[in-house]
Amino acid sequence: MSEMKEHPINSLMETTMQKIKEMVDVNTVVGTPITTSDGTTIIPVSKVTFGFASGGSDFPSKQPKDLFGGGSGAGVTVSPVAFLVVSGGNVRILPVITSGNTAEQMVNMVPEVIDKVQGFVANMKKDKKKEEASPEADGTAK
Repeated sequence: MSEMKEHPINSLMETTMQKIKEMVDVNTVVGTPITTSDGTTIIPVSKVTFGFASGGSDFPSKQPKDLFGGGSGAGVTVSPVAFLVVSGGNVRILPVITSGNTAEQMVNMVPEVIDKVQGFVANMKKDKKKEEASPEADGTAK
């Protein structure tokens, strides 16, 4: 019996699927946690949708080598759907509305998150001012 040679479409599909796996991992769906200075942890949650297509054709040839033409493609969409907020032992889910402007949705749906981020930035500025105002910062302390 002669061995069946693997068809080129198999390799084409395998490569495309591997690339999709590389693009879409668990960190795409459940994002990297962000911890604020007060210990609140914010975890983004997204919906991932993807499509995949491939096709090809063998062409008749008088040469001993088989001729094959094919192609494949994929599309991926990542949409934020919610934030998990872990604070003081409590976990809350803050949904994101899918209509309208994304920035507007964030401001309207998660004001607590915006407040936390603003508080975090304000604390960083305070800490920086304290460092600049301390005698050790300017080298005059003895």
